[in-house]
Amino acid sequence: MTNSGAKTVLHPVSDLARSKKVYAALLGVEPSADSEYYVGFDAAGQHIGLVPKGASAAETPVAYWHVDDIEAKLAEVTAAGGEVHAAPKNVGGSRLVATFTDPDGNVLGLIQD
Repeated sequence: MTNSGAKTVLHPVSDLARSKKVYAALLGVEPSADSEYYVGFDAAGQHIGLVPKGASAAETPVAYWHVDDIEAKLAEVTAAGGEVHAAPKNVGGSRLVATFTDPDGNVLGLIQD
């Protein structure tokens, strides 16, 4: 079996209901699993899980989503409750990157080519 990259990313959150809205806006899908102890989304071959925070939450890596229109997606996730962390900037050629935070301060990224 070849490792083709991460298939599941778990994010600790303090409010599943609030965070579920932001992730649904980002991913463009409804949850595939939705309970009081776990909310999971399946999108583009990835599984993104939201889990309630314990006494101490570990830091999470920044995951970047490739989008066709970075400004539109940033507007969509901020309208759903996210906050801009770093505005879109050109990082070479036609590639733009931006980051935003979910309601718990987890940093998520967007890439537009």
